[in-house]
Amino acid sequence: MQQREPSASESYFWPSVWAVGLHVLVFALLFVSFAMTPELPPSKPIVQATLYQLKSKSQATTQTNQKIAGEAKKTASRQTEVEQLEQKKVEQEAIKAAEQKKADAAQKAEEAREAAEAKKAEEAAKAAEAKKAAESKKAEEAKKAAEKQQADIAKKKAEEEAKKQAEEEAKKKAAEEAKKQAAEDAKKKAAEDAKKKAVAEEAKKKAAEEAKKKAAADAQKKKAQEAARKSAEDKKAQALAELLSDTTERQQALADEQGDQVAGDFDDLIRMRAAEGWARPPSARKGMTVTLQVNMLPDGTVTGVSVIKSSGDGPFDSSAVAAVKNIGRLTEMQGMKPSDFNRYRSFKMTFTPEDLAL
Repeated sequence: MQQREPSASESYFWPSVWAVGLHVLVFALLFVSFAMTPELPPSKPIVQATLYQLKSKSQATTQTNQKIAGEAKKTASRQTEVEQLEQKKVEQEAIKAAEQKKADAAQKAEEAREAAEAKKAEEAAKAAEAKKAAESKKAEEAKKAAEKQQADIAKKKAEEEAKKQAEEEAKKKAAEEAKKQAAEDAKKKAAEDAKKKAVAEEAKKKAAEEAKKKAAADAQKKKAQEAARKSAEDKKAQALAELLSDTTERQQALADEQGDQVAGDFDDLIRMRAAEGWARPPSARKGMTVTLQVNMLPDGTVTGVSVIKSSGDGPFDSSAVAAVKNIGRLTEMQGMKPSDFNRYRSFKMTFTPEDLAL
């Protein structure tokens, strides 16, 4: 909080009051000292003479004595004047001392006033200096704050510019990378599409070949089945005719022959179906032979396949077993006579690569 500077009249008020009070006190002391000063006794001659009356006095002696008495009286009067002068001198010195004391007091009061004013002026100067220093410091701090703010603004702006430039560079680089990646992806996709197209063409071609091959196989199979069926029917008709026309012995012989023929036809059918489901292993070679034990049900279902004599090549043996198992069920065997089917309940089959349509 800023203090109010005192005016000139306020600055001289209290020193003036103290000076007047000091003068009044000095005059009061002088008055009391004069009032209480005792009256001095009448002056007495300092030189005292004792007169001795002689019985016989001469006139000269009398004159001498009178002269001595006069001198003594003069001396006493002079002594009184000297004492009075001394008393006046003492009084004057007292007055002078009082005035000197008063002057000294006034001078001290003036010095005190001047010292107070000097101290006050010094304090005011110090306060002004402190205020000036504070203002200067405040101005310096404000300047530093402004410079710091400007520096922060410049730094922030530079950082934003750098960030913006970095983002633009990143975007540009990302765009270039994306463009490059898109070109590579397009190239890769074109290659993959070409490869897929080639694979598709190859698969299509292979499928066409497989379909053609399957169609041929189906046609051959159908033809074989039809031929087998026709042959069987023909044979059955012929056998029936012979049975009706021949003797019982002849009929039995023809029936046995017909059964053997039917069995041979089913053996070929089993081999043909096994060849259709066979997957040739890389180790299969011509001349390999494997003997299998096959078990079937009357409805033509293959219930079991096992190796009873190996070819010496495990993969070939396994492929032969899998090929027979893949037959599943021969529907053509349904309706066979029990006497004809008995041989297929459990029978042996020999397979070679040539048998399996290599």
